[in-house]
Amino acid sequence: MLLSLLTREEKKYFIDLLNRVVLVDGKATETEQKIFNRLKYELGESFNSYKLSTLSIDKLINYFAKKNDSTKRLVYMNVVALTLNDELYSVEEHLLIEKIQEAFGISEKKKKELMKLVYAERDLRENAKRLISE
Repeated sequence: MLLSLLTREEKKYFIDLLNRVVLVDGKATETEQKIFNRLKYELGESFNSYKLSTLSIDKLINYFAKKNDSTKRLVYMNVVALTLNDELYSVEEHLLIEKIQEAFGISEKKKKELMKLVYAERDLRENAKRLISE
């Protein structure tokens, strides 16, 4: 959501970060892969063939931790959306999300507000699918 607000460089780091988040608990689930592909598509056509970097999760987190608050919140919100939209929310994912929240300096209040947006987007998508298929 709103990934067009990221710069080209930030988009590359974002794809890398998403990839590390998806794989933190092993292999990506089918749902995670679909969401990853949707977010990648949202970044633009040139990112469909982007070759992932070998940067560590810590370096990727530190890269975004130095960005402005809006960028950090946007990245955090989309990472959370990826992890919450499948049936499996692993301990590894939870710990990584907490680590990102702390590194980005996101307060509990702001976290709750962002989570509400994530759930609202998910509900909107599900309602749209339901209405279309009726």
